[in-house]
Amino acid sequence: MSLQQDIIKINGKKVFINPFLYSRKLDEKAKRWLRESGQISKSIIDLNRSKFYPELNWQILSLNEKLLKNTTIEMFLKTIEIIKIFNPNLSAQQLSSLEKDLIYYKKSSFEKWSKKYLLKRDRLVVNEKRKLERAKIINNWQKWLSLKETQKLIYPVFVIISLSALMGWFLGISQNSCNPYFESISINQQ
Repeated sequence: MSLQQDIIKINGKKVFINPFLYSRKLDEKAKRWLRESGQISKSIIDLNRSKFYPELNWQILSLNEKLLKNTTIEMFLKTIEIIKIFNPNLSAQQLSSLEKDLIYYKKSSFEKWSKKYLLKRDRLVVNEKRKLERAKIINNWQKWLSLKETQKLIYPVFVIISLSALMGWFLGISQNSCNPYFESISINQQ
């Protein structure tokens, strides 16, 4: 049922309006172009806002909403470009009709895809920042540990900690060998 919304027949020929159905025919560069946003200039996206979202007042949208809608518009433009490439014999009237069907059937799915893409991109940015912070902390610790003064300080501190741990362990064992529980049992039995 959902595949029927991905295929439109024009003059007896099947035209895919889902751009990912063309992915087998695309090379890696074209697939990356399709999947990544920012490949189409902002001015072209701004010109097509009223075409794909005529009902929206862009002045009241938040930055995140604008980014989502712009990414969706970019997906529409890329899909139309792919359809034109694989179906060069379509007339202007057929393309216009196809664009209307594309907007009707694919607006919500393109918005979902754009939202997932933006969330994934944001997660990658956060992960990269965390990785850089970890590398920076490790680098700072390595620099600090490689200093001569630090090395001179670490050895005595390590020896003191080791000796205190050993002494505590030995003293703890000797205290446990004379358990007061056993003494109280032997006193009660007499």
